[in-house]
Amino acid sequence: MHSIRLITLHFWVATLGVVLYITAMWIAGVMQGLMWRATNADGTLTYSFVESVKSTYPFYAIRLVGGTMFPGRDAGDGLQRGPDHRGGPRRRSADSGSRARQCARIRENSHEIFA
Repeated sequence: MHSIRLITLHFWVATLGVVLYITAMWIAGVMQGLMWRATNADGTLTYSFVESVKSTYPFYAIRLVGGTMFPGRDAGDGLQRGPDHRGGPRRRSADSGSRARQCARIRENSHEIFA
């Protein structure tokens, strides 16, 4: 983890993006369904299919914004892991030791991260 602040920022931006995406599509779907069910007194449809699709354009714009706020896995990994995971050779510090010691050190310090 390169920076806890960047991880937190990534989490909240991605969460907000998912919420915008889902909410916009849910509202657009309900609205289209209600428009398709609306009928005139003589039984004909009140709105054409094209009108119902055109009415969802603003929600597709919101979906676009939400989708761009939710970066893919690779973009998020670049923010969270730091420069050693961006394609270059992995650098190890002299005291990094074995994988088991690294995991033990993380467990010892996890109370600081999650406090």
